[in-house]
Amino acid sequence: MSVSTTGFELERGSQRLRATVELLSSMRFAIALLTVICIASVIGTVLKQHEPVNNYINQFGPFWAELFGKAQLYAVYGAWWFMLILAFLVVSTSLCIARNTPKILKDLKSYKESVREQSLKAFAHRAEADLVAAPEAAAQSMGQALAGAGWKVKLQQRETGVMVAAKAGSANKLGYLAAHSAIVLICLGGLFDGDLVVKAQTWFQGKTPFTGGGMIADVPDQHRLSDRNPTFRGNLLVSEGQRSGTAILAQPDGVLLQDLPFDIELKKFSVDYYSTGMPKLFASDIVIHDRYSGETQEARVEVNHPVSYRGIEIYQSSFDDGGSKLKLKGIAINGKPGALEIEGRVGESARIELGGKPMTLEFTALRVINVENLGQTAASGVDVRKVDLRHAIEGRLGAGNKTMSRQERRNVGPSVNYKLRDASGQAIEFNNYMFPLELDGRRVFLLGVRDTPGEPFRYLRLPADESDSMNGFLNLRAALADPAQRREAVRRYAAGATEGQRPDLTQALEASATRALDLFAGIEASSAARDPARPPGGLPALSQFIESQVPEAERERASEMLLRILNGTLFELAQVGRAKAGMSALARDERSVSFMTQALVALSDSFYYPVPMALGLDAFTQVQASVFQVARAPGKTVVYIGCLFLILGVFAMLYVRERRLWVWLAPRADGSLHATLAFSSNRKMMDTEREFDTLKTLLLQSPTEVKA
Repeated sequence: MSVSTTGFELERGSQRLRATVELLSSMRFAIALLTVICIASVIGTVLKQHEPVNNYINQFGPFWAELFGKAQLYAVYGAWWFMLILAFLVVSTSLCIARNTPKILKDLKSYKESVREQSLKAFAHRAEADLVAAPEAAAQSMGQALAGAGWKVKLQQRETGVMVAAKAGSANKLGYLAAHSAIVLICLGGLFDGDLVVKAQTWFQGKTPFTGGGMIADVPDQHRLSDRNPTFRGNLLVSEGQRSGTAILAQPDGVLLQDLPFDIELKKFSVDYYSTGMPKLFASDIVIHDRYSGETQEARVEVNHPVSYRGIEIYQSSFDDGGSKLKLKGIAINGKPGALEIEGRVGESARIELGGKPMTLEFTALRVINVENLGQTAASGVDVRKVDLRHAIEGRLGAGNKTMSRQERRNVGPSVNYKLRDASGQAIEFNNYMFPLELDGRRVFLLGVRDTPGEPFRYLRLPADESDSMNGFLNLRAALADPAQRREAVRRYAAGATEGQRPDLTQALEASATRALDLFAGIEASSAARDPARPPGGLPALSQFIESQVPEAERERASEMLLRILNGTLFELAQVGRAKAGMSALARDERSVSFMTQALVALSDSFYYPVPMALGLDAFTQVQASVFQVARAPGKTVVYIGCLFLILGVFAMLYVRERRLWVWLAPRADGSLHATLAFSSNRKMMDTEREFDTLKTLLLQSPTEVKA
């Protein structure tokens, strides 16, 4: 029996109704629905689900983000159209099963023993032989032999002879029923454990998503789901030393609060890291407080090792900051000294004033561990006599994770992330490291900034001094903003360069050094404010001056001379600033040259820093938080049963061959017995030929094969 792909064909009703029922119950419709579900699942896998709306706007733009939102692609598995497809798939597959089950059951009971003798001659696998035995005795002997080989046998006595009918591998048809029943069970389990029950409460019980803010305890009842809710899946964030019993269920237009019959208290959160900085293991030691009985139970939740309580599974989902205490200290980027110390917690905000403008400081995140690759890159100049061709080829062959560059991963210490939001609501994000990093052979402090979350951080590199602090640079930046210190630095530079031998040359050098230092310091900031295209200071200001004042043929020579004067003047300015701050003078060595080179670049870049003062991490007290996923999923048992049926069904359909065999025993007038054997299988394989040869030998001792 072949399974039909057509649907139910009603004998009554309109043509449209009959066509609809036939389509809905057909196998081709079920396959089309499965294809659509697979495509939707791919979208749900590739596109991150339940992210904040701003993340999608930054990724796709306002138009496409709104279009995808209306199509509910940000919550595919809870979308109404996805559930509708699942429901149609359940109905269609159920109708397919109902249509074919009676035929399959009837075929399982049938041996097809009434087949005619002439029909046996049409089989591809057939054989004939003359036997010396009575028909009944030969039929009994063949039946016993086939039964011993695992066949089910039925004998039919006819007026002209005896028909021996046998079958094996009937489980192949049961595999069809098991596989299709598995689809129905899995879809039913998915519907029940999905958002269908939650959406039903929003449709019929007046529950609405919550879009405001404030304390969880103050949220009204219309935004809460009862702890007797039969199925749900939500997230629960608990900080160390705190307890919570209300989960958050993300919805496309807000959140629903799911009350739990217990509270979860986080005693301790533990996390281990790989050398790459990725988390290797994180676990939570918790105490479960039952709200009804008052009992407590200690447990440990790890990844892939959930804890079950009152039919609710508690999974370790991820971890977050639980409100770490931060102490930030102001870093005067614009050179104007000023003390600023701010304390707060991650997740909170504070009102501050920078550059005379009121701003809102948002404490975003604290990262205690930052593992970076600090391996040395290949040198730009390569001696061709030292190239090892074999090493170069082997370095590019083999595993995909091999690389020619040396990986040197190291924990570079904590960093703080914060945002500064102005009165119009526009925010700039900052990421500052607490300790200096060694980059390109220099120790530098990294101060990161970006305008939107979609772009990478741009880092200002401040050189570390001999004490591994940024005081040396900050003193230099403050001295650059002080006219008196600039004049003293110019005087020292000119006197040292001319050695006091020629007053006229000293005066000319002082004028050139003053102009170079003033341009670099951005003294003409008021003019730059009137002309936005004019650089506020730094090396771009010197470059614009040369392009506007020096003929093109002399620009290269003038640039070299101005840079030489600027470097010498900045070195003297650093000495003046250090003396005023009570620091020892810089030695004229290679280390000082490296410091001044990086300081020159940092000073030039500092004019483009968006705020006059950065905030560095001075001290912190880390507070961990654990994110749990709590789920009541009674439908998972149905899904597991469906998965078992699917495995059994697929195995039966792929590896179980249905075979049927007929032997017609017809007596002749001379007393001999003529046997005609026919064999069929639902799958053509090499085993089919071997099994047919084995059956011929078993049933027909001296076969005379007749080819088709």
